[in-house]
Amino acid sequence: MHAVQFAAHGDRDVIEYAEVPDPEPGPGEVLVDVKAGALNHLDLWTRRGLPGIDLEMPHTPGSDAAGVVADVGTNVDRFDRGDRVAVAAGTSCGTCEFCRDGDPTLCPDFAIIGEHRPGVHAELAAVPAENLVPVPEGVDWTTAAAAPLVFGTAWRMLHTRADVTAGERVLVLGASGGVGHAAVQIAAHAGCEVFATASTAPKREHAADCGADHVIDYEATDFADRVRELTDGRGVDVVVDHVGAATYPDSLASLAKGGRLVTCGATTGPNPDAGLNRIFWNQLSVIGSTMATPGELDDVLELVWDGTFEPRIRETLPMSETAAAHRLLENREGFGKVAVIPDSER
Repeated sequence: MHAVQFAAHGDRDVIEYAEVPDPEPGPGEVLVDVKAGALNHLDLWTRRGLPGIDLEMPHTPGSDAAGVVADVGTNVDRFDRGDRVAVAAGTSCGTCEFCRDGDPTLCPDFAIIGEHRPGVHAELAAVPAENLVPVPEGVDWTTAAAAPLVFGTAWRMLHTRADVTAGERVLVLGASGGVGHAAVQIAAHAGCEVFATASTAPKREHAADCGADHVIDYEATDFADRVRELTDGRGVDVVVDHVGAATYPDSLASLAKGGRLVTCGATTGPNPDAGLNRIFWNQLSVIGSTMATPGELDDVLELVWDGTFEPRIRETLPMSETAAAHRLLENREGFGKVAVIPDSER
């Protein structure tokens, strides 16, 4: 079979679409005939190299994929050959206090397929059965591949961690990205007044189409000032920020008294000034969030499968052109997710 791989960390030129041996499912694993995959910013960081993560090379990236069960290993009773499935990328030990309490995202051994272990951007992928979810008939493969990671992440951020309620004001930064466009849809569905930032007119139009009530050109104006103008000086109740150091000060400044900043990433850097004076005086909460529990993922995917939520696909490319897919993400081109299709499926 062929798989996306890199043998060393580096720029896009390290990416190959190489011929490799077909995997075989081990105990508790399912062999998936991959029909589509999708990229996340995590794929860029994994390719470049992350501190503290020592990957076995060559490494196959990819946390998002969907396809058909081709074979099952021993001790698998949830899936049979021919079943339609999508990948849920978070893995955990299953036995620690957090796993036993129903929140594997807090597991000390929590890891992500494609980041800490081999990924699924290949023609075939052996995946633990517990990391697969059923995909109903009628759901197209790119939707099934693109939805789980970003919609699960955004759902947990808003519903579990920030605990949004109808009528609250929610600001979503980077609304054109995977998590951002999912968060806009989820916040709107929850009955919130949604503010979204995006850099170009087409991106702002897409954000509005996803449910944003107010769209802000963050390159033309300070978004915190604009939020204050739009809310008569009050600010918003919740900020969804996965951008990091570049936006963190203005994210805090956008919050109303008692507001919550929820973050799942730090694309522009992990170490901004803490802003403790603003946090304690305005009694703000800064909340971390990572991925989603199986229950949270089931809840949000039900709404993807029935069409309530829609993963927007900015581009679909053959897997052999994964380097071009990385370029689209790095250059912030387009709105939504980038999908990749095994060349054998095209």
